[in-house]
Amino acid sequence: MNEENIWKGSPSQWINFGFYLLCIPLTLVFGLGLLLAIWKYFDTHLHKFEITDQRILEHKGIFSKTTDEIELYRVKDLRHEQPFFLRLVGLSNIVLDTTDRSNPVLQIKGLAQGHLLKEQLRVAVDQRRDIKGVKEVDFK
Repeated sequence: MNEENIWKGSPSQWINFGFYLLCIPLTLVFGLGLLLAIWKYFDTHLHKFEITDQRILEHKGIFSKTTDEIELYRVKDLRHEQPFFLRLVGLSNIVLDTTDRSNPVLQIKGLAQGHLLKEQLRVAVDQRRDIKGVKEVDFK
């Protein structure tokens, strides 16, 4: 069965603003700050997410690559967060609580229009659960 892409992207570099500020004095004193800033830039730039109507793929790594996959029907809860600094620059985070053993909490940080992606995800998760016949049962 073919998968349809819902969204592809990577976090904004704004999530590293504090780290980059810390690198300035390290560059002046030790010269190490520039190397750390470059590393952090590529680490964020190469951290990619791909969301389809069936699963979420997370690709990360600079030299060695890792791909993690979460089936959409495993998503239990979605949360949209707008930390103060990210809100100032129009960005937000999406946090997914899942039943996936290797990645129970997935954070997608530094997103423009994160509230829209969260709604698209919510609809896709509900559709996928219906297709797979997955029902959630809570025991108290």
